[in-house]
Amino acid sequence: MSAETRLDTPLTIAGRTYGSRLLVGTGKYRDFDETGRAVEASGAEIVTVAVRRSNIGQSPDEPSLLDVISPERYTLLPNTAGCFNARDAVRTCQLARELLDGHSLVKLEVLGDERTLYPNVIETVSAARSLIDDGFDVMVYTSDDPIVAAELESMGCCAVMPLGSLIGSGHGLLNPHSLSLIVEAAKVPILVDAGIGTPSDASLAMEMGCDGVLVNSAIAHARQPVMMASAMRKAVEAGREAWLAERMPRKTYAAEPSSPMAGRING
Repeated sequence: MSAETRLDTPLTIAGRTYGSRLLVGTGKYRDFDETGRAVEASGAEIVTVAVRRSNIGQSPDEPSLLDVISPERYTLLPNTAGCFNARDAVRTCQLARELLDGHSLVKLEVLGDERTLYPNVIETVSAARSLIDDGFDVMVYTSDDPIVAAELESMGCCAVMPLGSLIGSGHGLLNPHSLSLIVEAAKVPILVDAGIGTPSDASLAMEMGCDGVLVNSAIAHARQPVMMASAMRKAVEAGREAWLAERMPRKTYAAEPSSPMAGRING
């Protein structure tokens, strides 16, 4: 694809378009006030909510996350964090739909191991199929396996979210080649989920052609979360522009020096 034809378009998920390609989580902050300020600084329009850990109406007498993250302003993305089988994940999404007045867009994650939080792809595929049959729009967290990603896309997931590295590890993109294969083959948005540790990690994912990234721990665990949220926003924007511009070819040697060689006096 030439630079002239690589024109930008908004991120489109389940028929809705977004100007920001950074998605952020709402867990692990000191309090709701810090959560709200970090989300604001990130510029994100899609905000994930762990239904099993955040109060979005289950406890009416307690402070609600929705007091600082307005559903009128942000697209809430209920997620199934903490679920280790398909049955629990499906029930969690159904609970979110009840709490959010029929909201159908969800982020599915089914974990396979408490130590690594690596996804259980067998249970993930099972849950995704059930949720799609039940009318949900499913964004799905999975491994960086191109075959699994293609299967999830073919069954109707509206976005596939391969890990960069383990959840909360901050190790960045450990297998960029596999991510590239997923991006190359995909017809739905590919968003890197899990493992982003620094703005440069987020920028690299975007430079590779990913459609977006989701970040939580790298912002919430920074010494200054609000400032880090702003840095992530800029990194995602820079990475997207770099992908659109297309990088220079890699060369083994400087065969074409930028300074003229003609006219040099030798000897």
